[in-house]
Amino acid sequence: MFGTILTIVVPCFNEEEVLPETNRRLRKVLSDAAQEYLISDTSQILYVDDGSSDRTWDLISQFSEESRQVSGLKLSRNFGHQQALIAGMETARLKSDCVITIDADLQDDVRAIREFLIKYHEGCDVVYGVRRKRETDTFFKRNSALAFYKIMDKLGVRLIPNHADFRLLSRRALDEFVKYQEENVFIRGIIPELGFKSAKVYYDRLERYAGRSKYPLKKMIQFALDGLTSFTITPIRMVTYLGATFVVIAILMIGYTLIQHFIGRAVTGWSSIILSIWLIGGIQLTAIGVIGEYIGKIFKETKHRPRYTIEENLFLYERQARRVHAGK
Repeated sequence: MFGTILTIVVPCFNEEEVLPETNRRLRKVLSDAAQEYLISDTSQILYVDDGSSDRTWDLISQFSEESRQVSGLKLSRNFGHQQALIAGMETARLKSDCVITIDADLQDDVRAIREFLIKYHEGCDVVYGVRRKRETDTFFKRNSALAFYKIMDKLGVRLIPNHADFRLLSRRALDEFVKYQEENVFIRGIIPELGFKSAKVYYDRLERYAGRSKYPLKKMIQFALDGLTSFTITPIRMVTYLGATFVVIAILMIGYTLIQHFIGRAVTGWSSIILSIWLIGGIQLTAIGVIGEYIGKIFKETKHRPRYTIEENLFLYERQARRVHAGK
């Protein structure tokens, strides 16, 4: 048990304000877990700098020099939160028995990591960190998240409610996860699809320690759309059903109009014509937009571009240096 090598993957984007405290807390978690023989003392924290414009990478480099528990991965530009997570997981996979992902803002309670490891040693390949409540979120974010989970469930997409990207994956789960090579990746939807034995660890969501959220409304909407269109074609089917419904309504209206004409009650109305044009036009534009969203996804997938580009890899350097040192 004590030989289990854990890597904690932490995506970072302009996190210089919070990173020193994050590093202090995560190092303590590693030390405490090693003392309990839950993990090996060679376990590490892997920070992934997702194209930060502040001193984030300088701090990561400094932490790495100060402690063998810390290493870093620098991406060449900002690729996005999900891609940064994937970069960290794929980098850590070959050198780790399990990987835990957590955001740098300290809203996810690091004390729950101990429970993650216990569940892992009980045989779980996937452990989800699930919020007990969302009191720290705004009214809009709390209710929009609830609506998102309900909609995804109705559309047949399996998600873990109130679970973000705070989770543990075993080496076996990681090996299967990397086989999913789509460009429009939605990690929260992929992980439940793996089907391995899983568990949930509940924790209280904390206030952000420092800095500001990197997920404004625009990004939240885009994230929700990516999740929806990456896992189901139900929206296109709904557009088809809607179109068929209006065809039926149109046929009924034609019949009604002909009856009114023959009984002499036909009255031409400008308002009804204009309203009909606006209604049908709006539906057509919406339908085109939904179809266009899927075509855009196909366009990106066919390019097969890399998800990310690594500019500097301290994790690889640290591991190699330790093997050389051990050989001496």
